[in-house]
Amino acid sequence: MSEAVGADKAKKVHGTVFVDRERCKGCGFCVEFCPPNALDLETGFNKKGYHPPTLARAADCTGCDLCGLYCPDFAIYGVIIKATKAA
Repeated sequence: MSEAVGADKAKKVHGTVFVDRERCKGCGFCVEFCPPNALDLETGFNKKGYHPPTLARAADCTGCDLCGLYCPDFAIYGVIIKATKAA
């Protein structure tokens, strides 16, 4: 029974990222330094001709915002999504 209680208390951290595609210069720092490896560079281009990042593996994102901290152009940021309790 203690395992079930522990499983209820254990919450997986979930997050998402927001990308300003037109501000991005495609340096790839966000992709390179993403701890859970949730980001990839898009195959398409923005208006400047760069490949902006995309959240390729949304389930892996923790919302840690390291992508935003490493971005020299402030084109991306991560947020933590709080889990809601099921009624």
